[in-house]
Amino acid sequence: MEIIGFQIPLGILFLIGILVVFIIWKLIKFAIKFLIIIVVFFLILFGLDILGVFDFISGLFSSII
Repeated sequence: MEIIGFQIPLGILFLIGILVVFIIWKLIKFAIKFLIIIVVFFLILFGLDILGVFDFISGLFSSII
């Protein structure tokens, strides 16, 4: 295959294609893990808010001051 006057073997293009797919797959896996971590973090915060932990901490600080 010839691109911009250079002869490029199809095997190298195939390897480049596999490398690009591999990198994209790693990025997608990272994004999914990051999203799961963020969702779990906010669910924990939501649960602590429902249990009144933040109100308790706020009350402790206001009673000290």
